[in-house]
Amino acid sequence: MTRLALLALLLLGGCTLRPLYSGGGDGAVASTLRSIEVAPIEGRAGWLVRTALEERLGHNGGTPRYRLQIELDDDITGFGIRADNAVTRERRTLRARYQLVDASLGTVLVDATAGSDAGVDVVGSEYATVAAEQTALERLSEQVADQIVSRIGLYVARTGEGQ
Repeated sequence: MTRLALLALLLLGGCTLRPLYSGGGDGAVASTLRSIEVAPIEGRAGWLVRTALEERLGHNGGTPRYRLQIELDDDITGFGIRADNAVTRERRTLRARYQLVDASLGTVLVDATAGSDAGVDVVGSEYATVAAEQTALERLSEQVADQIVSRIGLYVARTGEGQ
């Protein structure tokens, strides 16, 4: 049993995994995320994504070092057609093209996309269907915001940006 434990310790020494948020709130990734300002985004989906991003980034209110610019594509597609041509299922898709820009130089540091999909059942009540579509949009906004913050955090960790 001790040989196995010794072998495991030796293997862990060669592991190249590092915590993304090493240093906690004072670490390079966390402090860089706090220095990002999210530009306004059009529409209800834009408001939801921007609010979710601001919660995750925790901008400190000072002069931002970076600006996050986002363009959204929100789409609802019907499928699952019945014999009477009524839609029985919808797919709501939210895609974001985002750019992390150095605020002082105007240089684009990250140019990427994020997105997610959700299925919505179309029921007899139009109110229930609209409510389900809105709930799906809220969930998708949170997922897209999580993807964007994670990818920017990885960029900062890999490049040493913000240190």
